[in-house]
Amino acid sequence: MARDHGPQIKDDALYEELRKQGESKEKAARIANAKAEGTLEHRSTHLEDRTKDDLMKKARKIGIAGRSKMNKAELVEAIRGHG
Repeated sequence: MARDHGPQIKDDALYEELRKQGESKEKAARIANAKAEGTLEHRSTHLEDRTKDDLMKKARKIGIAGRSKMNKAELVEAIRGHG
């Protein structure tokens, strides 16, 4: 069970995990609090904001066939449909 870090830390377990991963106290607190409040945005949910090169790397990693012939919109659709 996570130690209580006081009222300023909203998710003690996540805070401790981030600190173990080497994050600073300030960054760990910001992330833990944002996650607890439901305001933490993940880059992966906004595929349209990523570059085509990033999308190509993601498509390669998850094994999407025909990716080299796809435009950015097609890559986004294929990545979303995978899985």
